[in-house]
Amino acid sequence: MALKAFKTPAAESETEFIVNKSRFIGRAFPVETEEEALEILERIRQKHYDATHNCWAYNLRGASPLRRFSDDGEPGGTAGMPIMDTLIRSETENALIIVTRYFGGILLGSGGLVRAYSRSAADALSAAGSVIMTPCAEIEFVTDYTRFGGIEGFVRKNSTVRNIEFLENIKFNCLVETKKADAFIADIIERTDGRSAPRMTGEEYLPLAEK
Repeated sequence: MALKAFKTPAAESETEFIVNKSRFIGRAFPVETEEEALEILERIRQKHYDATHNCWAYNLRGASPLRRFSDDGEPGGTAGMPIMDTLIRSETENALIIVTRYFGGILLGSGGLVRAYSRSAADALSAAGSVIMTPCAEIEFVTDYTRFGGIEGFVRKNSTVRNIEFLENIKFNCLVETKKADAFIADIIERTDGRSAPRMTGEEYLPLAEK
């Protein structure tokens, strides 16, 4: 099955605000597996063992997306679901959001809770930034030393170079967006006067800045 691009948090984040004396701490994390998400959740629970609530949601991509969330004692539908809705509306996958609340003594009501948890989740995602995990073809090709100077700049400008080996000839290993791979290969063949035979050896994701 061909890989498809998806958006995910660029990094971990932490944000905080206070509403009617209740303190909300929002955190977003890029995650790849449920095990990783649960390990992070346990770490945050231990760090904030004295918090009133540690509410969370994660959205993991796959043939059947894995979506789990928890209100952690808040009234049903006021915490975990708003956090999950934030992930879904923003089309963010392979992501975990945890919102920790320290109750300040003033009830917020169901609407207030939904707004607070939604805001905390959105703030955490915004602070984390995002990247597009982009399908890239791994391409290998060999050229001789006389053509190295004329081709290196092109390769570095139009691909992510993983390795260059200086052996009897020069072997390039690089990643190119899958949708641009055919054109890249054609350019290499033309620039080497047909003496190189680039080949795709695999496909993997590469995080690229969101446009």
